[in-house]
Amino acid sequence: MRRFAGPLCALLLAACGSYEQAGPPAHATAASAPVAKVTDQPTATPSAGMARYDGYGDLSFGMDEQAFAAAWQGELRRLGPAGEACFYQTPKWVKTPSDFAFMFERGRFVRYDVGTAKETAPGGGKVGMGAEQIRALYGARVSELPHKYVPGAKVLRVTAPQGEGALVFETDTQGRVTHWRAGVPPQVDYVEGCG
Repeated sequence: MRRFAGPLCALLLAACGSYEQAGPPAHATAASAPVAKVTDQPTATPSAGMARYDGYGDLSFGMDEQAFAAAWQGELRRLGPAGEACFYQTPKWVKTPSDFAFMFERGRFVRYDVGTAKETAPGGGKVGMGAEQIRALYGARVSELPHKYVPGAKVLRVTAPQGEGALVFETDTQGRVTHWRAGVPPQVDYVEGCG
């Protein structure tokens, strides 16, 4: 785990408060999203169709840690020190935490981050796609900002067709998606993850 400390901190655990917005995360109930069962097996990989604007599989944004664990029904690894208000958890099958992780803030599931092309975002976006492909998929719901830390890179934010969720795609300087995240505001907009 120590060998991932530098990249992991940079990508996932740097600043839950980076947008300087306050207030509790949006709350949802575990019963509000009847979808496919999530399992956690050592050989499992993320499945197509599990990503949603309002959660992932049986996991809905706003769930507390206990409801999340009950819906997940598998082993999770906590990233970051105990006692922090914002932290990530990864399924045990994740070899590189920056590839797939769930964010919690104030005891609630608020976001998930994806850094692999194995997972498809709601609406069809993926790591490796060009910014133009993202704009074509999501149309007028896409807004664009310059990347906070990478000159020439972009942040493409997609509002959910319904509800409060959003997608954020980050590109490199060539306009290729390097990773994406889904979540509720303000957490989905935190540039640096948790810190």
